[in-house]
Amino acid sequence: MQKTEGPRNVLGTALEPCSRDPLTGFFRDGCCRVDETDVGIHAVCARVTAEFLEFSRRRGNDLVTPRPELGFPGLLPGDQWCLCAARWREALAAGVAPPILLAGTDEAALEVVDLATLKRHALDLA
Repeated sequence: MQKTEGPRNVLGTALEPCSRDPLTGFFRDGCCRVDETDVGIHAVCARVTAEFLEFSRRRGNDLVTPRPELGFPGLLPGDQWCLCAARWREALAAGVAPPILLAGTDEAALEVVDLATLKRHALDLA
């Protein structure tokens, strides 16, 4: 495993950007990096699906409706977004977990979901 400076992904390498359009991340810098102020652990870089967006809406987090006052454009299926690791795990249990990009998923996600599970849903291992 290669050591890196700065945030690392679940593979132990430098954390890669998840999305700049729409601009994602707890810090709205395009990366799923987290620190102690991110209590939701927005660490999982996912490519959202219609099924996941509906699941999230039903769970009280509407990711579809634009919120211009918050700088949030609303998501469409196929957009990449930093998800809370616990919400991704809930979606997994419900059978609607969106696929993820390991290179853009912060290692903090491993506090909530094991690497083997993340790998089974990875787009960047194919």
